[in-house]
Amino acid sequence: MLLIFRRTTASSRPARLFSTLPATISPPEPPISDITQPLTKPQFKTLVLSQYNHGKFTNLLQNVISSPSVLLTAAHNLIHNTPNSPAPPSIDSISTNFFSISDMADELSQNRFNFESCILKLTTKGESLSLILPSLKLKVLIESIRMVLEVIYDDRFATFSYGGRVDMGRHTAIRYLKNNVENPSWWFRVSFGNNKQFGVENLNTLSLIIEDKIKDEVLIDLIKRLVVSKVVRIELGGGYLGRGFPQECGLDSMLVNVYLNVFDQKLQELRLMINKENLKTKLESGNDDHDHVFHKPLKIYAVRYLDEILVITSGSKGLTVKLKNLVVQFLEKNLGLEVNRGETVVHSAVSEEISFLGMDIRAVTPSVLHPPMSEKAIRARKKYLRQKEVRLQELKNRRETNRKKLAMKIFNHVYKKLKTSNGFKFDFQIEKEVREIFESWALETVDEFMESVEERVALYRKLSGGDFLSLKRIRDQLPLELVDSYDKFQEKVDKYLNPMKARKELEERKIKLEEEEEKKYAEKTVKDLTKLCIKVDAPDRLVRKAVRLAGFTNDMGRPRPISSLMVLEDVDIIKWHAGVGKRWLDYFCCCHNFKIVKTVVNYHLRFSCILTLAEKHESTKREAIKHYTKDLRVFDVDGNEELYFPSEREIKMMGDKHLVDPKPVDGALTMVLTRLATDEDLYRCGAHFCERFDTIVYRIRLLQKDLNLSSEKSWVLGMGVIPGVFDSKCVPLCPDHISQLYIGALTLQDVDFSSLLDV
Repeated sequence: MLLIFRRTTASSRPARLFSTLPATISPPEPPISDITQPLTKPQFKTLVLSQYNHGKFTNLLQNVISSPSVLLTAAHNLIHNTPNSPAPPSIDSISTNFFSISDMADELSQNRFNFESCILKLTTKGESLSLILPSLKLKVLIESIRMVLEVIYDDRFATFSYGGRVDMGRHTAIRYLKNNVENPSWWFRVSFGNNKQFGVENLNTLSLIIEDKIKDEVLIDLIKRLVVSKVVRIELGGGYLGRGFPQECGLDSMLVNVYLNVFDQKLQELRLMINKENLKTKLESGNDDHDHVFHKPLKIYAVRYLDEILVITSGSKGLTVKLKNLVVQFLEKNLGLEVNRGETVVHSAVSEEISFLGMDIRAVTPSVLHPPMSEKAIRARKKYLRQKEVRLQELKNRRETNRKKLAMKIFNHVYKKLKTSNGFKFDFQIEKEVREIFESWALETVDEFMESVEERVALYRKLSGGDFLSLKRIRDQLPLELVDSYDKFQEKVDKYLNPMKARKELEERKIKLEEEEEKKYAEKTVKDLTKLCIKVDAPDRLVRKAVRLAGFTNDMGRPRPISSLMVLEDVDIIKWHAGVGKRWLDYFCCCHNFKIVKTVVNYHLRFSCILTLAEKHESTKREAIKHYTKDLRVFDVDGNEELYFPSEREIKMMGDKHLVDPKPVDGALTMVLTRLATDEDLYRCGAHFCERFDTIVYRIRLLQKDLNLSSEKSWVLGMGVIPGVFDSKCVPLCPDHISQLYIGALTLQDVDFSSLLDV
């Protein structure tokens, strides 16, 4: 397929805003004077809020979405920046190389946008399956609609609504479960019918929900056309939302959140009502009532990530069953959704695990999350502390030896100077520095001496035992100054060297430590008896199954080479393994058993990559490790060392300290791009708005074709695959974007589908 681009000249025109009353929600921003520049977030928010009139947003398509500056902002949002990426293209550059933003704005404002010409249909040879995908021009329109809906609805979503929102991803939902859910007793997960698409009733309900805030028939009709034409695919229970698959777009997640926000608000009202009842009961019983120390009030927790809904209660099973029936009834009658009642069942939070967001969740006691040290760990710690004491003693002896040598040099130097001259003559004073050095040495020596009770007892006995100055007849015959100085000296001796005081201090310190340990043990025991926490585990059985099906390991669970990757370049083989490994590490870093995933990536994926490289070059594993090292280091054209696969030290240091919305791993695990044997620069890069022509054509190969899987049920449950219509398709990509695609930073969702070729 040869793509012919028509060069057009972008005509500059002023932004047209239809008459509406000024907004009173927030102070106005400075007017947008240059329509050729993208809008900042405050400017765009001000532009959307300016259409608010009498409780609704009006004329959004004509006054906001059809603005060239808004379309340019949406185009920039679709661009995936690489480390070496140039500045985002201007409106003239986009109009010249891709499509005219000005003409598109005119078509939208005049309601004559050719919707059908922007739809692409991919089919598979010999099969009737097809996939409807948007062109790059339609993607810009979809992104601009999503931006408008985000400004309107994002602040109105419930706090437990995650997915498709800024800083509200999977890890944020897991963090809420781990930190905020206390004493769960029962829970259930709402399961929708498999691949349940939006029907006519659902679409009408969605329109009514949008009309409650937006009064724009043209915009609502456009959203309906997107859903009916399957460009925007809303399939509840399909298992692909939020995973970066090419058939998904950002508007899918936004519309799902808008549709299910009605359910969120209903559940939020129920939660607030129960919290008020708990507060009323607490006030009536009194805060000092000891009978309610271990009282567990009824609470309802809810987490929704797009179409996955988890409801948790701390009450009885009967109450949870009633709540489940209310939830199912509301979703079926009010929202017209098909709920799988066979899978939407109540489970015990303590004795049964439940799957949510691809992870296993269970309620456990705090001691399970933070277990006490084993005997082996205690012995290892004691050994480490002994070794540490030995090293500190050696360091101390070495420091004392150096101090003694330095002090002798200083005294010898001072003695020689005093003997040969009448004094020191320097341009600067060093007495202060020397005095500080000696004072620090003396304080360290005194502190070390005071820590030893035996040395204090021996010195106390020498200084205070059998002294003749304690006799009265002797004291009367001596000068008063001598007697006073002696008494003061004895007071200092009693104060600092009295062994009884020293022993008493040590005993008090020991008793205090024992009391603190007993207190900690008591608090830990009480928590184990009265508190339950959420433990999140990675499904290790499914991870090992995925590793085996993808070919990383053999039937014995040992690493093996992947023959289908040997057609790639060495650096591409490493990048492919690194992309899968990094995504797994990012996705499961919030889990309690993260060490299992670390082992899988650090051992199975790393040595599978080494064995693949060794078999490609017909060498041994040791030769491959000697050439690439265990860290799989490669060199670029200029001889600079590059490291794509995470090192063993990096994997060891990974954890849940920095949680972000992880990139999905489903597509990267089952897709390989092989380079075609051509050096002709005929095509522009297929990434969004990339203007580079130094491209190479790559063929998309889906590994599920080579895995001999009879159906999707044979694949890992909960992990999707890229649709088969993309198999054997070709896409031109520049060196930067193909590298990003291999390492997992770029997905097929970031590719212009009109650039796909049939070669």
